[in-house]
Amino acid sequence: MNRDLDADAPLRTTVPAEAAGRRLDQVLAELFPDFSRSRLQAWIRAGRVAVDGTPQTRPREALRGGEAVEVAPLAEPDTRWLPEAIPLRVVYEDGDLLVIDKPAGLVTHPAVGNWSGTLVNGLLHLAPELAALPRAGIVHRLDKDTTGLLVVARTLAAHNALVAALARRDVRREYLAVVYGVPTGGGSIDAPIGRHRVDRTRMAVTSAGRTALTHYTVAERFRGHALLAVRLATGRTHQIRVHLAHVRHPLVGDPVYGGRARLPRGASPELVEALRGFPRQALHASRLALEHPRSGASLSWEAPLPDDLVSLLAALRTDAASGARDG
Repeated sequence: MNRDLDADAPLRTTVPAEAAGRRLDQVLAELFPDFSRSRLQAWIRAGRVAVDGTPQTRPREALRGGEAVEVAPLAEPDTRWLPEAIPLRVVYEDGDLLVIDKPAGLVTHPAVGNWSGTLVNGLLHLAPELAALPRAGIVHRLDKDTTGLLVVARTLAAHNALVAALARRDVRREYLAVVYGVPTGGGSIDAPIGRHRVDRTRMAVTSAGRTALTHYTVAERFRGHALLAVRLATGRTHQIRVHLAHVRHPLVGDPVYGGRARLPRGASPELVEALRGFPRQALHASRLALEHPRSGASLSWEAPLPDDLVSLLAALRTDAASGARDG
């Protein structure tokens, strides 16, 4: 990462060959998805975008493919989202970063149906300067009902550095997941993910999707379930949930990809209640490791399991011990 972190650090990339003949603003919107197309157009007109070293002022400028592009972002407050005094558990904080342990039920970004009460609203109350950053500094998201660690950039330069680190797969994100079925061992799931062709609110493994890679190991086995340690190599929407469902080990409690609760033969009333009553996907972002964008220091954090997952695992262990005695 950039050891000489500069608040005005430019973004650099190369135009892919397949973008030949397309408009500059269109291509930039795809290369830098954290910025809106209208914002990129304004930066082009202001001379903040250079192609092969020459500043451009026309968003419609046609590209030939292969050009070196440099964008000088300008921090601009986003007034669409309002700060709210939402309690947040801050695991780490300095002038460049925040690390949050997100609870279940908290939406990450405001959107239709959730314009308030989100993580972003809480972050803007905690650190008002985040209003000037893309997505309020959030560089990777967690689903509403996934718990655990999430990193937030506090400066534009830190944001740019973290986005680049994620693209290089230099940020290590580890999860714990309780799944149906008992895998024989660990493995990797390399399957592209895109929008479901019928239900556009869902994701699916599809040949038309984007590259997605998930690694997993078996941390603990039960009679009809397992606790997996999962590591993301890429960060697609719903990636862990989709990939594990794809290999027929969906997450317990997942309302979209999990299906009906599966009960081991002879399950106790306590286990039946624990499985059928689990209110969310059993997924927790347990560990996060990265290089600090300014100092280069190796940092890592761990988040303890939330109470609901602790209780679920206790019920599974009790059932497994009982089954072993009966056998």
